[in-house]
Amino acid sequence: MSDDAAPALSPSRDHNETDLGLVAGVTDRGLRHHRNEDAMALATAEVAGGPVVVAVVCDGVSTTRRPDEAAQAAAQAAVQVLMDGARIGRDPAEASRAAVSAAREAVIGLADTPGDFPMLDPPSATFVSAVMTGEAVTLCWLGDSRGYWLGAGPDPGATRLTTDDSVAEQMVAAGLLSESEALALPQAHVVTGWVGADLQGTPPHVARFEPPGPGVLLLCSDGLWNYQPEAARLAEMALPEAQGDPLAAARALVTFAIESGGMDNVTVVLAPFPPGPPPA
Repeated sequence: MSDDAAPALSPSRDHNETDLGLVAGVTDRGLRHHRNEDAMALATAEVAGGPVVVAVVCDGVSTTRRPDEAAQAAAQAAVQVLMDGARIGRDPAEASRAAVSAAREAVIGLADTPGDFPMLDPPSATFVSAVMTGEAVTLCWLGDSRGYWLGAGPDPGATRLTTDDSVAEQMVAAGLLSESEALALPQAHVVTGWVGADLQGTPPHVARFEPPGPGVLLLCSDGLWNYQPEAARLAEMALPEAQGDPLAAARALVTFAIESGGMDNVTVVLAPFPPGPPPA
């Protein structure tokens, strides 16, 4: 059992790109924010059952203190737990829950300096992670950072794999508004789930997805899906390039978000499935 690549962590800066071959990501400040409050952490490992890909995307909640540090701390803590789990063959769902707990503790730890606690509006961040093997993808999330499946097989299909913890999602689930109507509301992006000191008891969502064939997993912050929430359209934009060159496809999606307005920080991570050499 040997690591292909140790965790690759994105610093909190205007623009960062990470390419591990089996997974790649781009995070960017966008046009309207004075700093990048998104963060991503990527890693791969070669284990007895084959390659494993781990990815985490976090988006600091701008209405709280130190959101950029919160996103970075959460992503770093989570990816380490997920990689440790992959190395020892831990159940991915169990490891994902442990990763959220580690992310939460890391964010809470930001207040452990004199004068910081108790803190009004303590640091917090949304969270989405994925553990991909040759058999399945295990997703875990809190907030409105999303996971999508972009199918590339004979019967491709594309679908959103996560549900938002947000006011908009609650209204859609209750049948009060359509998705487009809910997203047009001023409070649409108010999140109802996150990692942070003031929401410690909220359990994360965990889901296992078994891809029906080849394709690409997309993790992203709302800086992308604000401009294109539809899975089928995202698949058209990313494929087939994302299968052989996920970094180039991630760059293209980030560029799309910026050229569409760039109102928010944007992070895009793409991981071809099954993990392994790119298709010919």
